[in-house]
Amino acid sequence: MSSCATCARTPRRRSSTHLNPPDEIACRFHHRLVLIHPFPNGNGRHARLLTDLLLEKVLRRPRFSWGGIHGIPEGDVRAAYLDALRAADKGDYRKFAEFARKH
Repeated sequence: MSSCATCARTPRRRSSTHLNPPDEIACRFHHRLVLIHPFPNGNGRHARLLTDLLLEKVLRRPRFSWGGIHGIPEGDVRAAYLDALRAADKGDYRKFAEFARKH
């Protein structure tokens, strides 16, 4: 099963078996890409680019604003991004989705 399909069907709660909303699918996809950390540098930028492509081309949704990130996040934006990823590490994608759509 592809990573996109897995993210789409990963239940929010153990009792849930419905498909996740598009933004949550994209957040889970991004989180998994960052989690595997395939490159020595640029993992976040790579994951944000692929997530935006997933949103636009597959899910037919507008791409994320990523909290206003352009390139490499710095300062408060970086701290908010990492905080949202840590919440996703614990299975809570709400904070990550809020950050990703924040202007």
